Amino acid sequence: MIKSMTGFGRGEAWAGNYKITVEIRSINNRYLEVVSRMPRNISSLEDKVKHLVNDNISRGRADVFISLEDGDERVKTLKVDKDLALAYHNSLLEIAELCGLPKKLDIATIAALPGLFAMEKPEDDLEEIWPLLAKALAEALEQLISMRSIEGAKLADDLLVRKEAILAWVADIEKRAPFVVLEWQARLEERIKELLGEAYHLDENRMANEVAVFADRASIAEEIIRLQSHLEQLEQVLKSNEVAGRKLDFLVQEMNREINTIGSKANDLEISRLVIQIKGELEKIREQVQNIE
Repeated sequence: MIKSMTGFGRGEAWAGNYKITVEIRSINNRYLEVVSRMPRNISSLEDKVKHLVNDNISRGRADVFISLEDGDERVKTLKVDKDLALAYHNSLLEIAELCGLPKKLDIATIAALPGLFAMEKPEDDLEEIWPLLAKALAEALEQLISMRSIEGAKLADDLLVRKEAILAWVADIEKRAPFVVLEWQARLEERIKELLGEAYHLDENRMANEVAVFADRASIAEEIIRLQSHLEQLEQVLKSNEVAGRKLDFLVQEMNREINTIGSKANDLEISRLVIQIKGELEKIREQVQNIE
């Protein structure tokens, strides 16, 4: 069945020092766009994240939010800025000489100066983090796809109801079409009688030619057949397992083209009324199709 492009999924995984949480939100988009937000220290894993998302969804904008919690149980190291310590030392000696002071410096004096020491954690182990991230991401994707599938089923049901309504209106147009020519012929004969009065004489051959020309010009049989075919294809696509969004969008465009042609050729008030109803329903279908993957 078809899938919606909107959904949400969340996944968690933890082991050792790390806990990873992944959230995915997807919305409508013409193409697939994956945007990830993650801590800088694991940003080198971004391509792997995007590949995994690409393997599971085909269309829509997916925002992936990744948070990393570190248990902070690893041994930290104290790093000394040696260049800064040497610069402090030389500067203090220069000041002592400039002021005529004794050049006596002790370690406590230099150690109290700012910026000399920094506490550093060991670098994060990406080989340990990636399996956890992949597990949390897979869980989030599973929830996302499930939500998109449920929403897609609702969309399909709605579209099938609208498709049946359009088919019924097309059947009404098909029934009405033969009477358009007959009524046009009757109106033409009546008009000629009004204009010619007693001098009226029906030239059956000429009248037959005029009616034939009008019937050919007003014929909507081909458009009706194509419109019915497009509606059947719509149902087939909705019941298939393929990625359907772009194909459905194309079918709606083609149906709009056919119904516009019917409206312009029919030259009949009742058919025009039905055409307006169908166009309104096609617009609702078009709006719904924009949500489909």
